Amino acid sequence: MPRFFSGLIVTLLAIFIAGPLEAAPQYSIRFATAVEPDSHYGQGMRHFKARLEEATGGRVEVRLFYSGQLGGERDLFEGLGMGTLEMAITSSAPLINFSPSFKVFDLPFIVTDRARAYRVMDGPIGREILDSVDKAGVKALGFWENGFRHITNSRRPLTRPGDLKGLKIRTMENPIHLKIFETLGAFPTPMAWGELFLALQQGTVDAQENPLIVIQTSKYSEVQKYLTLSGHVYAPAVVAISRKVFEAYPPEIQAAVIRAEEEARAWEREFCIQKDRELAEVLAGEGFEITTIDQAEWSLALRPVYEAFQDQINPAHIQALLAE
Repeated sequence: MPRFFSGLIVTLLAIFIAGPLEAAPQYSIRFATAVEPDSHYGQGMRHFKARLEEATGGRVEVRLFYSGQLGGERDLFEGLGMGTLEMAITSSAPLINFSPSFKVFDLPFIVTDRARAYRVMDGPIGREILDSVDKAGVKALGFWENGFRHITNSRRPLTRPGDLKGLKIRTMENPIHLKIFETLGAFPTPMAWGELFLALQQGTVDAQENPLIVIQTSKYSEVQKYLTLSGHVYAPAVVAISRKVFEAYPPEIQAAVIRAEEEARAWEREFCIQKDRELAEVLAGEGFEITTIDQAEWSLALRPVYEAFQDQINPAHIQALLAE
């Protein structure tokens, strides 16, 4: 038998035995976050990955990056704008550096009920806020859940607004967050997320504030003693994709990305609601001494924050969240 036909038969037999070769994905999406894999973001990202890869029959591969592997939240968002990163999820607070429209969510106690907030965020006002980052080269797909922010500290229980006086508290680099804690008599200290655990451990700062799931997955019970269920700020998250990358996709891939984000958004929100119901008890079991506050008392103490920023925020957006 000629060598050519002999080689052909061997190749065909190999294909028959091994089965058809699996096609490589046509598109690869790196989807990044600054927080841990088992966080609410991480859980939602995995849901998005499953939905999109299934919907596209493997044409799209989603690669997940956690714990700041590709940078902090501001770095991730800048990467989207430059087209050097495909997708990211970040808390809304750092986005005021790219659009002042996001400031409305940082006002204290402007959101006290998730369901009402969802209706605003998923409606025309939410879309207007999301679209405000178009000029930065970013397509914001939707608002996911970050959660109500609560305070932990290593010094004392907090129940009254004046109890924060003198505490050094880590905050994000956000002027409204800084004003909140200055108004309460604390010393707010902007600090990168990746530096926080060590700073708490070494006593560089006394306190921090985050949603319960972040407090739990970051193991802050190892370096903090007191947890105050303050809910002083509601923090949505924003899932976004590079506009340059998105616009290069064919229409059917664009549509699949949008559908997968919508499905993952609904799933992630419900996951967060369920976790919040469980986590106060879990955190108490991990050693936190837990206190609650009178939100009306704290809200009154924080009225100066509204007065300081009301001219910088669309009043229609404030009214929608307060009165929806």
